[in-house]
Amino acid sequence: MFMRDDVIYEFHHIGIPTSEVREGERYSPQYRMYTSDSDCKLAHIQYHRFEADSPLHELMRRMPHLAFKVDDLDRAIEGKEVVLGPYEPIDGFRVAAIIDGGMPVELIQTILDDEDIWSRTVTGRHARLYAAQYEA
Repeated sequence: MFMRDDVIYEFHHIGIPTSEVREGERYSPQYRMYTSDSDCKLAHIQYHRFEADSPLHELMRRMPHLAFKVDDLDRAIEGKEVVLGPYEPIDGFRVAAIIDGGMPVELIQTILDDEDIWSRTVTGRHARLYAAQYEA
């Protein structure tokens, strides 16, 4: 955990672009991407596989990104190059992505604990980003 410009940052996960189809992928029609999770126990790692016409920023599609929880998302993105959001892909989980030093960085402000966050992404419960694949 560290502080910059009166914002507290805490590491949350790393996202890695991949072209490999992985077991347990979740699909986001909004961003035309598939997301899966690693088996790493020390840090949460997500793999993202993108369709050719994904609207996400090129750096998000081709470079790994770090994700940090922040205590004030609006302040954290102030004056930054924002390439995504802010938006709420999961109820109670507000996100934006910036470019910092040529690298994509995801910033998250949430009231949820990690167990609830990862449960919602896997089940689609209260997660509109992936909910379409879980609707009957």
